[in-house]
Amino acid sequence: MNILRRVFPLAGLVTAVASLSGCNILIPDVAADSPARFVQETSPVFYQPPGVDPRRVRPIPDQPVPQTRELYQTQFHQTYGLPVSNPVHMAMYGALRDEDFTLPAIPVSRVQPQFLRQEVDYQTTERPGTVIVDTKAHFLYFVEANGKAMRYGVGLGREGYAWSGRGVIQWKQKWPRWTPPVEMVSRQPDVRAFSAENGGMNPGLQNPLGARAMYIFKDGQDTLYRIHGTPDWQSIGKATSSGCVRMLNQDVVDLYDRLPAKAEIVVM
Repeated sequence: MNILRRVFPLAGLVTAVASLSGCNILIPDVAADSPARFVQETSPVFYQPPGVDPRRVRPIPDQPVPQTRELYQTQFHQTYGLPVSNPVHMAMYGALRDEDFTLPAIPVSRVQPQFLRQEVDYQTTERPGTVIVDTKAHFLYFVEANGKAMRYGVGLGREGYAWSGRGVIQWKQKWPRWTPPVEMVSRQPDVRAFSAENGGMNPGLQNPLGARAMYIFKDGQDTLYRIHGTPDWQSIGKATSSGCVRMLNQDVVDLYDRLPAKAEIVVM
């Protein structure tokens, strides 16, 4: 009996071990230590389109990094086409409260950059304080010292090409009244309501002379030649149907403040 009691537990242990051998609990998986199997199970899978030999695919070359950058013309803006605005121009041509009027902001992004106010190198024999109007290039220069000048873009009407030479800015006026000359009234009867006999047009944002006007005299006589502001910012840099020398209203205010009394002017 004692022998049977010792045999039966041993037989049960053997049976249990045999039943568990299918789970590999007691038999180690030595293949898991194989480096080849490790690489196969962990290597990444790449997309390979049919008919494409990856050995013949050329890599995309690295784009060169620009070594020089101009202000507001960066690689980022050129790539994504984002609108760029110069904060200095935004300040110069923003809305401006002047006297009893508020000049609206000018959309500088729609004005050609060369016609925006800027200080430039300008060699001339004219003394500082002189105004020079270049009718061909549509520029007005206010001569400064040391070979510099403040340059403004201008628009020129028919009257703007009618006179050239040397004169004096005899008189300048803030928010002037507009009185069209007799020739314009005869040519455009719709402006007769603003003729001299009817008192002219009141100052204001729609007045063709804009925020300032400067009246040119020669030998003590009015040349009927004017430098003035305009609400029509789109006419700057262009030839227009009427008017003398048109400036952006913000620019004509700036020029007005710079001009000394009886400043000389040269129109060429």
